[in-house]
Amino acid sequence: MEKQVTLTDGLVARVRALQESQGNQSLMLRVAVNGGGCQGFEYVYGLESTAGPDDRLFEKDGVAVVIDDMSLDLLNGSTIDFVDEMAGAAFKIRNPNAKSNCGCGTSFSI
Repeated sequence: MEKQVTLTDGLVARVRALQESQGNQSLMLRVAVNGGGCQGFEYVYGLESTAGPDDRLFEKDGVAVVIDDMSLDLLNGSTIDFVDEMAGAAFKIRNPNAKSNCGCGTSFSI
């Protein structure tokens, strides 16, 4: 079965704003999972212009998110969003594979 993630309208709007501020419409959001954080794994975000051979691209409304194969194993079925709340603005991942999350939402355990 094909691994999937869902991108929200909030994520699309934020990546477009980042592309505009940097003057580069080809920028993609990289989402990765690294070992570490208070729960065992942590989400890492960055901007890139190219994807590697072990990356998967997910697109919505002309905005791309790139995820490496190993991270995608842990992110499969997730929804990636950008929220602007009283507590702050940040990318947020709703990950059905996570057994627990830290309070700040940047780390999780499986």
